Amino acid sequence: MTKKIPYLCSMEIMLKKFCKKYKLPEKSLFDLLSHMEEVSFSKGELIIRKGDRNSNFYLIKKGIWRAYYLADGTENSLWFVGSGETAFSSWTYVEGKPSQINIESVNDSIAYCISKVKLETLFSHSLEMANFGRKIFEREILSVDASTLAYGAPPTAKERYLTLMEENPELLQDVPLKYLASYLYITPQSLSRIRAGLRKTAYMKITRTTIKIMRIYTANRSVGWLYKSA
Repeated sequence: MTKKIPYLCSMEIMLKKFCKKYKLPEKSLFDLLSHMEEVSFSKGELIIRKGDRNSNFYLIKKGIWRAYYLADGTENSLWFVGSGETAFSSWTYVEGKPSQINIESVNDSIAYCISKVKLETLFSHSLEMANFGRKIFEREILSVDASTLAYGAPPTAKERYLTLMEENPELLQDVPLKYLASYLYITPQSLSRIRAGLRKTAYMKITRTTIKIMRIYTANRSVGWLYKSA
């Protein structure tokens, strides 16, 4: 009985996040999952290496993945995906070319997998599934554009970090600081300063709120004492 609880929790979380991001009904997702294979990956395991021709389409059930490339021996993170999100190498899936990135499992993860050939066969035989697939890819494109247009200009490192906090708070708990820093195109030291500044700001807000409450409380007690004296 206890073994089923983590499964149910991870499935429920995946469903909730998937439907929220892609604006699609659960039924369509279950139809797709019935054609997919569940696969597991260990922490640090590479799902796709640069140069691979892996055209599989993945849906993350549990865990976090990241895409990165190497530049002068340094890993530069491109994106992170978690439960309820999709992942694939666009170079291989779209054009059949070798992948230009590595996709890694940041922690122990579980995903659903389907080959491009099998997925496109599903799309060709079912209008509902074809529309389902189209909406997934449309949301992926929209999320890329929205991340820039939301600020009216390329977002700053601090703005991108705040977006991560709002949209994917689990990343801040499970992803190493150096990976987050490379995603933000800053050093780990700079990211530490941003985090420290945000903590200081939050502390100051809490302090100001506490002082305001104490003043109201003190004022109310004073008024009450005056009434009693009268």
